[in-house]
Amino acid sequence: MERTPPRPAQAGEWRLGWPVVAAAMIGIGTGPGLFQNLSSLFIAGPVEEFGWSRGDIATAAGLGLLGGLTVPFFGRLADRVGVKAIIILAMLLLGLVYAGMASLSGPLWQYQTLIFGLALTVPGTSAIVYGKLIAQRFEARRGIALGVATSGISITSLALAPVLGVIIADYGWRVGFVALGAMVVALALPAILFLLRRERTAPTRPDPDDAAAAVPVEGMTGAETRRDSRYWRLGATAALINIASVGLVTSLVPLGTDRGFTPAAAALLVTSFAASQVVGRLVMGALVDRFRPQATAAAFAALSALAFVGLQLPAPGLPLMLALVFLAGLMNGAEHDLLPYLATRLFGLRAFGELYGLLVMIGLFGTATGITAFGRLHDSTGSYSAALGMAAIALALAAILFLSLRERPLPLVQAHAHPA
Repeated sequence: MERTPPRPAQAGEWRLGWPVVAAAMIGIGTGPGLFQNLSSLFIAGPVEEFGWSRGDIATAAGLGLLGGLTVPFFGRLADRVGVKAIIILAMLLLGLVYAGMASLSGPLWQYQTLIFGLALTVPGTSAIVYGKLIAQRFEARRGIALGVATSGISITSLALAPVLGVIIADYGWRVGFVALGAMVVALALPAILFLLRRERTAPTRPDPDDAAAAVPVEGMTGAETRRDSRYWRLGATAALINIASVGLVTSLVPLGTDRGFTPAAAALLVTSFAASQVVGRLVMGALVDRFRPQATAAAFAALSALAFVGLQLPAPGLPLMLALVFLAGLMNGAEHDLLPYLATRLFGLRAFGELYGLLVMIGLFGTATGITAFGRLHDSTGSYSAALGMAAIALALAAILFLSLRERPLPLVQAHAHPA
């Protein structure tokens, strides 16, 4: 891999910035991505109780994700009014969505509406807010800081997959949703606010969230970035990765049971996917601080594409299946810190919330496409083979697009940021 030019280490980055990274781990780790990763645990209950098919659930979830159309608006709002209000609003709404999920009564439109609400919480539970905070406080170690922060979703998925499996088995899927909602509102939100307040009281270098100070901001305006074809190619990589990886993770348990595994063994596939996200985030974060990130990303995407090809084997045993799911999920894990990293590196921080919000929206279109395609292709063909082939092609295209993203010098302007 080609090395990136060395950047001078900033003294005390971790000592001063760790509360923001910890807050991001909790916020991202308990956001809607957690339900996305664990959603296959909740399929059997509604299917049995309401008579929905897998395709019905997948289509409803895909249509509900149209709530992602609002993400760029909230990203721009975060640029203008600060991030704390967006975080609080998103976490409270997420708790209400889980309460609604626990109260489903049968009509599919209820589920679709709640997924729409779930998508509305993305701006306050993702790198739209936390990525900007981290990029403002880390320079030499920005990649690994983003990797550690975004690994929160993988850690919570690993920890909660078996716990929720037991809760759902013993008490039902509705209680599983109640447990998720209580965790978000009663545990995660207070911890995030405490950590952000602690970080704000620590002495740091000039804070771009301080409205009283003019801070140099490196980067392009929103209009300039939208005229840059690299921006749309970066968005396309997000969509393609989500088509493959989110389509897979939301179908893992049914995929496993279709291959003859018990529900308990199939649930281990979710654990393997979550483990790959931890490794993908941390390894990618460490590598992009040292090597050219575009080449690193392309290598990860190609490896995951090969794993999707392997998943089409007719009867892999459980150990091989776990290994293939792990490798297939690596790019999904890496993408969550890679996307904000490349956005700041290619286009800067000047309009980060707005522009990253639009990238997330593009990625959510890929998410909706992947979820719907996996469910509908299964219903129409009786297996997941066609969907897995589609996923392999999507990741191969993403690898090519990553290699096309060349870097250019960024303008530097004086700007006032708004308080968190």
